[in-house]
Amino acid sequence: MSLLQPYFQQCPSAFTPAFSISTPCPSIYISVSKRTFISCCSSQSQTAVVNGKLDARIVERDEIRIGLPSKGRMAADTLDLLKDCQLSVKQVNPRQYVAEIPQLSNVEVWFQRPKDIVRKLVSGDLDLGIVGLDTVSEYGQGNEDLIIVHDALEYGDCRLSIAIPKYGIFENINSLKELAQMPQWTVEKPLRVATGFTYLGPKFMQENGLKHVMFSTADGALEAAPAMGIADAILDLVSSGTTLKENNLKEIEGGVVLESQAVLVASRKALIQRKGVLDTTHEILERFEAHLRAVGQFTVTANMRGSSAEDVAERVLSQPSLSGLQGPTVSPVFCKRDGKVSADYYAIVICVPKKALYKSVQQLRAIGGSGVLISPLTYIFDEETPRWRELLSKLGL
Repeated sequence: MSLLQPYFQQCPSAFTPAFSISTPCPSIYISVSKRTFISCCSSQSQTAVVNGKLDARIVERDEIRIGLPSKGRMAADTLDLLKDCQLSVKQVNPRQYVAEIPQLSNVEVWFQRPKDIVRKLVSGDLDLGIVGLDTVSEYGQGNEDLIIVHDALEYGDCRLSIAIPKYGIFENINSLKELAQMPQWTVEKPLRVATGFTYLGPKFMQENGLKHVMFSTADGALEAAPAMGIADAILDLVSSGTTLKENNLKEIEGGVVLESQAVLVASRKALIQRKGVLDTTHEILERFEAHLRAVGQFTVTANMRGSSAEDVAERVLSQPSLSGLQGPTVSPVFCKRDGKVSADYYAIVICVPKKALYKSVQQLRAIGGSGVLISPLTYIFDEETPRWRELLSKLGL
C-alpha cells in the first residue's frame, strides 16, 4: 500500500483495490490471477486513507439512495419482495441504472453489482442496500459502518463452503479437521484453494488452524479447478450441492464458512447523519417484517354455538392447533328471532400456518365449528418490530 499512498493523497476519490488481504500467518498466500486497477473518478464522496483503511464521510446530497442488485436471480427476487410489500420499483427504461419507488419520497434506486453496493455503502455513495450476506461479509470486511438492518429476507439462500474431490488422496477425507491433518501440506507445497472469496477464505483458514494454504482466483466455474490440476480444493457458494456432485466434489464437515441469504444493509453514518434515512429505513423494515411474517399464514373464521364468549374460547383453546398468534378472537354473531335480537352463535377468528391448516379445520369441526372460511394473510403488523429496537440499540438511539 505504500506505493499507492501518494496517489490517494492526490486523488481522494480514487477507488480502492478490488480486495485487500491481510494475512498474519506467513504460510497463507493469496495469488490473484486478475490485475487490479485503480482509477480516479468524479464523485461527491469525501474519502481518505487513514492507517491503510478507507474512511468515508457523509456525502453532501439531499436524496436517499438505495442500492439493488442489477442482474440475476437476486435482482428478480429483490424486485418481487419490494412489489409484495407495495414498494414497486418504477424504472422508465430497463437499461437505466436509476429508478424510483413512488411510495417512498425523496428516494432513488440505483441498480449496481452486489459488491459495488457494499463498496458504495462504505464510501457514502449509497445509504441502504439489499445484497447477500456473503457479499457484505466479503467486501465489507468487518467495516463497522455497515449495519445489517434485516438479516433474513428469505431468498438467495446459499452457503459458502469448502469442497474437495471425492477421489484420490481425498477419498477418505470427510472433515475440515482431517483435511488440516493431511501430511501433504507444507510450506513448500501448501493446500491450493481456488476461490473468489479472498477475504473470508484466509480468515476462515486462520481461525481453524490451517497454516499451509495458498488461495488463488480462477476464471469461470471453480468446480473444474481440481480436475484440471490447478487447485486441490475450492471455496465457493453452494445452494443444492448438485453442481458439486456432478463434478465429483464433496463438502466436508466443518467446512461451511458462512450461511447466507439476502439482507437489508445500511450505512451507520447515513442512518445517523442524513435527514430522512432513519425514517425511510423504519418504513421499509416494517413493510418487510409484516409481509414476511404473513407468508404461509391463513386467517380461519368459523361460527360456533355457545353460552358465552368465554365458553367458546375455552373450547377453542383446548385444541393445540387453534391458539392463533396471541389467542382466538371470539365475538357474538347477532340474529333476530321472534322479533328479538340474540347471540346464539359466536364467530371465531384465528391465524394458522399453512402446514397446520387442515388439522386446524378438523379440530374446529370437532368442537362444533361450522361455516369455516379461510383466506391468506398479506401482512401481520406487530406493535413494534424487534428488529427496529435492535437497530436503534446498535445506533445508540
